[in-house]
Amino acid sequence: MGQDRRAQRRQRLLTTALGLFTTRGYTGTSIERICAGAHVSIRAFYEEFESREAVLIALHNDVARAGMEAALTVLSDPAAESASTRERITALTHAYVDAVTADPAATRIAFIEVVGAGQALDDHRLLWRGLWAGFLTGEAERAVGRGEAVPRDYTLAMVALIGAVNELMAHWARDSGSLTRRRLAGELVHHALATLGIPPGGPAPDEGE
Repeated sequence: MGQDRRAQRRQRLLTTALGLFTTRGYTGTSIERICAGAHVSIRAFYEEFESREAVLIALHNDVARAGMEAALTVLSDPAAESASTRERITALTHAYVDAVTADPAATRIAFIEVVGAGQALDDHRLLWRGLWAGFLTGEAERAVGRGEAVPRDYTLAMVALIGAVNELMAHWARDSGSLTRRRLAGELVHHALATLGIPPGGPAPDEGE
């Protein structure tokens, strides 16, 4: 099978799984049902994925990667280097939200269906959590270095912040009609700034506070 045809087959499986996981739930969707919907044999399925968990991991990875790439794109702008922490966090958060909510079905997969889906998914999520914890801790250290955040060890605070982000994203995925992306991003900015000890609209605290 040519590379293009195989890539198309893989994408059909992912697209079909995305729809089924969203409507029936991950636990309610079998490999057989995914294959039937994608018009792919079970043998062909296993040529692309080791398991149903591997499909869910791939779908989660697409969303997680999109969020990280959006954040890195913001940081690649030269203006981000001299931006205040408040401006920088705001830009990063809005870019992240836009990226991970671009497809509401994928958002649901990444923040709802992955929870409790098995050890492989737990390990995969922990890997991404570690990457984001390192990223956010770096942002906190930058803010402290600029005198814009209270100096302290932010490692655990960032783990807690990631948990809050995940829960708010899951809340949006369950009822996106009642919560705009702008309001969601605004609430996440508020949480991030509060974690750093920076009032949302007021002056940054002095290092002595």
